[in-house]
Amino acid sequence: MGHETDELVINSLVGTGSFFRGDINTRGLLRIDGDYAGSIKTTGKILIGMNGRAECEVQAATVVIGGAVRGVIEASQKVILLSSAVVIGDIYAPRLVAEEGVLIDGLMQISGVPMEMRITPEQYRKKRGLFGWLRGGDEAPAEETLEDLKSQVR
Repeated sequence: MGHETDELVINSLVGTGSFFRGDINTRGLLRIDGDYAGSIKTTGKILIGMNGRAECEVQAATVVIGGAVRGVIEASQKVILLSSAVVIGDIYAPRLVAEEGVLIDGLMQISGVPMEMRITPEQYRKKRGLFGWLRGGDEAPAEETLEDLKSQVR
């Protein structure tokens, strides 16, 4: 099968009215329309439907949320939040797409770079020297070009 076809085929499903507790490791698309608790790891996509509820740690290439999630979400490509999404927890991804109306309560680190190149918020602040001059004694940062900033993040 081609890559596009793989994204359309649902490898695993927690259907409406179902409850599943445990860890899921899969490839391809996982869809949750029921209730799920545990951890999910996939090299593909996770889709949590409008009626889906998940309390879990998520690691996937792409995560699409239309329902409710409590936990940590890590996407190597992107996170898409539909207008009905409720996320209570942290989101780490290179890209975030959010429709108007989403509810998010947690930390978000949207880096613009692939997850394998991601650095911790503390490392980022040290590299950039963000707000260091507010602690007193240090001078305000000099005017930097876009290229300077890009090289500091890498």
